[in-house]
Amino acid sequence: MKKIVLLLCTSIGLFGMGTASAQLQQGNLLVGASLGDIGLGLQSGNTSFSLSINPKLGYFIQDNIALGGEVKLGLATDNTGTVVNYGIGAFGRYYFGQKNMVLMKHARFFGEASAGFSGLNSDPKGSVGATNTNGLGIGVGPGVAYFITPNIGLETLLKYDLTVGFGNATTYSKFGLSVGFQIYLPSKKARAIYNDAANELNKKDDE
Repeated sequence: MKKIVLLLCTSIGLFGMGTASAQLQQGNLLVGASLGDIGLGLQSGNTSFSLSINPKLGYFIQDNIALGGEVKLGLATDNTGTVVNYGIGAFGRYYFGQKNMVLMKHARFFGEASAGFSGLNSDPKGSVGATNTNGLGIGVGPGVAYFITPNIGLETLLKYDLTVGFGNATTYSKFGLSVGFQIYLPSKKARAIYNDAANELNKKDDE
């Protein structure tokens, strides 16, 4: 219960801080997730479903440049079989300067590249054999983030992903369009708010 209260206190404090020009500064954290390949088909005799999720956690090593880690998990299924793709690795982002690549007052373009381990396994029904590819995964693509508050950005990312490795299929590639959100946290202020909330709870426990 304490952790939930601390998280709420931290979030409330963070949402009220910052300016539109400060969210991409060195030392800030980036945390969020995106969804892609979303589909639901209700065709007679063939119900299909597809969804992928991609959570991220990053750190701004300098203004406009963030490095971090990510996890990928996707599922697609219909009456022909099931396909699962997955991955874990690192990513880097560069947010273009406002003067050079401004879209509108609260939006910024960015480029993203990633590398790590990824794979795809299919389990078809019928006589066709299963396929799998596991190995090095790399990706690159452009995106745009629109800041609905100084600390929360809604984003769209168009990315090309390539997996090269082992299995009965040695390569797998695709273009994917995803939408999601990222929260930009000033790390020093986040720790200060968290510590203040923890101290207040400890005082109440001692009373």
